Amino acid sequence: MNSLNKTFLPSSKYETRNWFIIDCKNQKLGRLATLIVALLKGKIKPHYYPSTDIGDYIILLNADSIIVNKNSKHYIVNNPGRVGSALTIKNAVDSLPKFTIERAIKGMLSTTETKRLMRRLNIYSGEIHPHEAQNPIKLDLNNLSFDSKKVI
Repeated sequence: MNSLNKTFLPSSKYETRNWFIIDCKNQKLGRLATLIVALLKGKIKPHYYPSTDIGDYIILLNADSIIVNKNSKHYIVNNPGRVGSALTIKNAVDSLPKFTIERAIKGMLSTTETKRLMRRLNIYSGEIHPHEAQNPIKLDLNNLSFDSKKVI
């Protein structure tokens, strides 16, 4: 019996999902989205395996005060699909900060995992959220590194 080839694979029963609170005030969109995707997938956990879903829940507060590059233009184009119908164009950055954050995170996920992982993302424009019963862990993004011992 060779004990060198034993690999630990977490099963679906091996779920320990954490709830994290992230304050978006004065945070850049791209750097924040990178961290959120790693938390949603569970990549920061030491027992991460790509085929097993071990990701965490995320609560984003103060989504209105996120920093987006104002030099680049972000537009939402709505075309109902009929010939001759008018296009509707809106500036996405100014009107919908929640949509801007969701669009950045969805762009970093694959199409197969987008729907499942986006259910765990909760975005609020203020400080108030209804998830106090889950005992969320507040993440300080200024002192955070991807060391798994710090987060878990």
